[in-house]
Amino acid sequence: MYALIATDLDGTLLRSDHTIGARTRAALAGAAARGARHIIVTGRSVTWTRTVLDDLGYTGLAVCGQGGQVYDAGAHRQLTSYPLDRDLARRAIAMIETVTGPLRLAADRDGLDGAVLTGPGYRHDPVGNLPVVVTDTAGLWAAPVRKFYVQHPELSEDALREVAARLVGHLVTVTTAGPGEIEILPLGLSKATGLAYAAGLLGVTGPETIAFGDMPNDAPMLAWAGHGVAMGGAHPGLKAIADEVAPGNDDEGVALVLERILAAEILN
Repeated sequence: MYALIATDLDGTLLRSDHTIGARTRAALAGAAARGARHIIVTGRSVTWTRTVLDDLGYTGLAVCGQGGQVYDAGAHRQLTSYPLDRDLARRAIAMIETVTGPLRLAADRDGLDGAVLTGPGYRHDPVGNLPVVVTDTAGLWAAPVRKFYVQHPELSEDALREVAARLVGHLVTVTTAGPGEIEILPLGLSKATGLAYAAGLLGVTGPETIAFGDMPNDAPMLAWAGHGVAMGGAHPGLKAIADEVAPGNDDEGVALVLERILAAEILN
């Protein structure tokens, strides 16, 4: 049995209706009964994750904001926060635009409200209780931010990520967490760095960890873990580097993998 179970949230632990299935809850409870810890690792900010944690009855550590925020759900206390250098981000975005043309931006504001500031033309699909503030371009840069969401009117997220990583990968981290956009983060920040920090607080190492994900931003986490599992509906690039491909999130693939591991442990 692994000492730590790390799960992405959207497309992995959550089904398409944004709920956690009863089978998944039972599998996690069964693993906990045998001493395993569970950490949610998500690109969502703490503000956008709290309601899910409350619904799950989750009181452990959660890694949010692509690794930039470690949150103690039981104590309702944020342990870490890593802001993005805005001057560096402005330079990076300008460099990308010399090749792609104008980009559409949104900023994840660094503060207790966790608001997302959306600039002109940015397409936003509201989910959950995420606070959204529409602003002009200057407003995006007016306050400290954790990351930028970047969209292009024509390029896919994979094409945009390839261009951005090639041009500014030495200045910032470029990743993809969902369709239609990329994210620009502080250089070196990833789900793996946040998970490694949280696991260290629990006294757990990478080889003792099984990790589940579905998008390219989960790749560092799966590589860090002793066993990396991509979901059935995962991005092809993540499936290519995973140790295993599980059924999809709507089929409760996390539960199916954990049930198999638990059964093997009992038989042994």
